[in-house]
Amino acid sequence: MSSPYALMVGLDWADQKHALCCKDTATGKTNTQMLEHSPERINEWVLDQLARHPGGRIAVCLEQKIGSVVYALMGYAEVDLFPVNPATLAKYREAFHPSGAKDDPSDAALLLDLLEKHPEAMEIWRPDTEETRLLQRLCQDRRKAVDMRTKCSNSLRSKLKEYYPQALQLVGESLETEMCCAFLGKWPRFQDVAAARPESLRKFYYKFNSRSETTIKARLDLIAASRPLTGDGAVIESAICWVRAMVRQIRDLNKTVEEYDQRIGELFKNHPDSGIFNSFPGAGRQLAPRLMTLFGTDRGRFKTALDVATFNGVAPVMERSGNQMWIHWRWHCPKFARQSLVEFAGHSLGGSAWAKAYYNAQIKRGKDHQAAVRALAFKWVRILFRCWQTRTPYDERAYLAALQRHGSWLCEAIEKESEGANEKDPEFKPKTA
Repeated sequence: MSSPYALMVGLDWADQKHALCCKDTATGKTNTQMLEHSPERINEWVLDQLARHPGGRIAVCLEQKIGSVVYALMGYAEVDLFPVNPATLAKYREAFHPSGAKDDPSDAALLLDLLEKHPEAMEIWRPDTEETRLLQRLCQDRRKAVDMRTKCSNSLRSKLKEYYPQALQLVGESLETEMCCAFLGKWPRFQDVAAARPESLRKFYYKFNSRSETTIKARLDLIAASRPLTGDGAVIESAICWVRAMVRQIRDLNKTVEEYDQRIGELFKNHPDSGIFNSFPGAGRQLAPRLMTLFGTDRGRFKTALDVATFNGVAPVMERSGNQMWIHWRWHCPKFARQSLVEFAGHSLGGSAWAKAYYNAQIKRGKDHQAAVRALAFKWVRILFRCWQTRTPYDERAYLAALQRHGSWLCEAIEKESEGANEKDPEFKPKTA
């Protein structure tokens, strides 16, 4: 790197101390030091380096672009951050240390070496707008809360199977609803619900808008025809304690998810790109903000649609060795971003004629559901990128017209899909341009 920087730094971060390998570009001298992780010590170190190199800039190469040390350093205008994928550093380390030896100072030296000798692989991290970064973090944390709730509901289901399996049919399909939580709070064991009057049960279900007479009668018949799985007090009492603990956590997490939804909705509504990502079929109020934060607001961040697909892990990887060739998906990528694109592709099947036809074509070629959805996500990226670049909302009719102009094989596939649906339902009206 023909360096515009007065100081180049490789930083291997840790919870309590960071290893630094610093090179003064004017003298060529290199030194290694440990930096205590505290706001005061980091600020002191940056100011000291700026005093030693007046008017100069500092380049810092490190393994990630999120984390406390990144948040601390991004506040200094004179510091440029060059994040490196951890997998890149691991492979680079392996090239010099095949034994697998690793320590923080040597990793810091390797990061500095990457920064010096491979500038073509380095790119300055320029954070997006604060509004977009906040929305991104809220979407990621919301997903974590949903995953926590899923773990609690799975644990609850497992415990109910041990002593009270009838509850799984009496509370509906989902164990995350308020009806389920209230039911288990009121009747935590089968003996309790068996002693309840039918009128009380009917009133309970009506309170939670479960008013189907067929469903209510089936539940009442189940209670009348069933018997407790076990009468062992030790099993029942310990299980009830666990059930109550899971119910409390599910209720708290339901409130947390609602708070996230409200704040995400407010931010997304006021974001200048919300209209673009709201226009995509199947995006909805959850996936539209996730897609928007995946692209960001910097239109120069990605040069091509392939850059987006590669960075976010939906572009397949092709490997060759001799006469053999194989394709697999990308192992190292932002997992939440890849998940967002794949989930969106799956949801688009219900609102896009060409997406459904493309998915069905992949299935006919022998791909399983996940592979077909990933292939569809790869195709959607090009459309998402184009709409994002031009700030144009997606129009299904315009895209179908473009497919017809270019003589795409999808036109014939869509027509066949429409004919098949028309045979099943005479009132079916296919989506055409």
